[in-house]
Amino acid sequence: MNNDMDCNVGFANDSIYETKCPLIYALEIIGQKWKLPIMWYLFDNDFTRYSELKRKVKGITNMMLTKSLKELEGHNLVVRMQYETIPPKVEYSLTERGKALLPALKELSLWGEEQLKHDKSKSNVSP
Repeated sequence: MNNDMDCNVGFANDSIYETKCPLIYALEIIGQKWKLPIMWYLFDNDFTRYSELKRKVKGITNMMLTKSLKELEGHNLVVRMQYETIPPKVEYSLTERGKALLPALKELSLWGEEQLKHDKSKSNVSP
């Protein structure tokens, strides 16, 4: 691993969550259950209305969608565009900072595919 990552815990009573580890920080920002599906959908669909996100992110409640979007907006990963129309119209899209995650998420997706295949092949082997 890269030596620039300060994820080492020096003493037995230290917690990795109290260090300044960039990986842990990144996972705190995007690691919540619904944030990645929201962001993944926004990668493929620029300006997206709230109701469309609600339909496409299966199983999410209104409260969790609103909370997740506000948190993503707070980290400058998603931008909320409100139009002064009747009825009111609100759209969400990724910021440049949010789009910068795409290569890392694609790599993580490829790794996940490999793990699924590996675990499936292990479960198909009879003892």
